[in-house]
Amino acid sequence: MAGRGKLIAVIGDEDTCTGFLLGGVGELNKNRKPNFLVVEKDTSVTEIEETFKSFLSRNDIGIILINQFIAEMIRHAIDAHMQSIPAVLEIPSKEHPYDASKDSILRRAKGMFSAEDFR
Repeated sequence: MAGRGKLIAVIGDEDTCTGFLLGGVGELNKNRKPNFLVVEKDTSVTEIEETFKSFLSRNDIGIILINQFIAEMIRHAIDAHMQSIPAVLEIPSKEHPYDASKDSILRRAKGMFSAEDFR
């Protein structure tokens, strides 16, 4: 990976993945593994979790974007991830708006600061 940046991985519904793929995010690694997973209604939670864990273990991925409603399905795996890279960011989808109270990464970041820090 010398001389190259890290990839953005996406776990999302069809609209989310299509948008990011049209934006140029889609890649295959040397093992022909994509950096995205389109979650459909018949996609199992096991497949989502395995894909998430595989993205965590890949050294070419720096950010994992995941629709928040999908993150809720594998919340235990997301909460167990404590490293800063790859960063895990929960994003809204067209059908499911963003709810900051469900975002475990945001809750963890809020715990790092007190109200006094912002005065």
